[in-house]
Amino acid sequence: MLLVCLTGMGQVLFSQTNVLETHFDLPDADSVQGAARVVVGAERLDVLLPMIRGKNVGLVINHTSMVGDVHLVDTLCALEECVARIFVPEHGFRGAAEAGELIKDGQDARTGAPIVSLYGAKKKPAPEDLEGVDVVVFDIQDVGVRFYTYISTLFYMLEACSEQCIPVIILDRPNPNGHYVDGPVLDMRLSSFVGIAPLPVVHGCTVGELARLFAGEYWVAFAGDLDVRVIPCLHYTHQTRYSLPVKPSPNLPNDRAVLLYPSLCFFEGTTVSVGRGTDWPFQVYGAPEFPRDSFWFVPRSNAGSRYPPHEGSMCNGFDLRGVPLDSLQVQNQLNLTYLLDFYQQYPQKDAFFLANGFFELLAGTYSLRHQMEAGESEDAIRATWQPDLEAFREIRRKYLLYPE
Repeated sequence: MLLVCLTGMGQVLFSQTNVLETHFDLPDADSVQGAARVVVGAERLDVLLPMIRGKNVGLVINHTSMVGDVHLVDTLCALEECVARIFVPEHGFRGAAEAGELIKDGQDARTGAPIVSLYGAKKKPAPEDLEGVDVVVFDIQDVGVRFYTYISTLFYMLEACSEQCIPVIILDRPNPNGHYVDGPVLDMRLSSFVGIAPLPVVHGCTVGELARLFAGEYWVAFAGDLDVRVIPCLHYTHQTRYSLPVKPSPNLPNDRAVLLYPSLCFFEGTTVSVGRGTDWPFQVYGAPEFPRDSFWFVPRSNAGSRYPPHEGSMCNGFDLRGVPLDSLQVQNQLNLTYLLDFYQQYPQKDAFFLANGFFELLAGTYSLRHQMEAGESEDAIRATWQPDLEAFREIRRKYLLYPE
């Protein structure tokens, strides 16, 4: 039996497996580009409210969950909807916690709703956390990179809801790195919270598309019992350039950092600083031992990084703050040159990679480190990614909601 409900922009179709199939008419990419403001899923209250009215709602949200200038929690409470529980990911409800900082349970002072941390003692909701919740709404701005942990929170929430037979509504938002797919696909032997599923580093999906993919490919447990519904963005394609209205985390403060993040984050598994503890995280990179002195910076403890790598030390390296945004937008691939060139020039190669194996977790493969140590070229390294990338693109195509 196929259930149909009208959303005001095409039909939303629920299949027998309860995995959402959304069909709607959008203008082609050329006519949308620059022509109309993107409307995010959270702004489509005419679609959302009938789906949650009279129900106890669990919200998976953070500081990016805005409806215009008003937070989603406040919006729903003003409309007298019942917010039963708030679930928060890495960086916390207000987005001020630094990377890796444990988030505590609590209570929202404004609504009184209990806050359950999904980046503390547990990363997956327990059955008691979902007790009394009729429907879960997920609304978090992602940046389209496998090791950005908001999508791991999504994965575990989908799994928990499938186990408890609780429907999930995704309020979709654009992916600022959604215009390309690149990087090694995760070797599941390296599965972790910075690599939850067999995705490439840059997966090219919105959160809504990923939820459909996770469920449709049965990557989450009990996916056959999962009811996922996506309220899509309007006036968006994968080629739409989208400037995030709210910085998604403390160390991604602007569009340049967001676009550079997929390429520079590999350095987080090495001795190299990516500018945490400066005003330019993910826009500069360097290390004290690097033999270059035309540009340097000194990391200091700040709100986004209390104990930054190489705190108080002069880091010699490179400044990407002047790189035009247009040039970053049109690259359509990871820039491996930053990583490969720095490694080749680094004088203490045996101390370049962190001993904790974090580089492999970020890369999602054991191969990249070995290829770098062997001095392989960028073209040769990229060639090894292609078979898995092509297979992923075929999977991804089935779950896209927006024109490419």
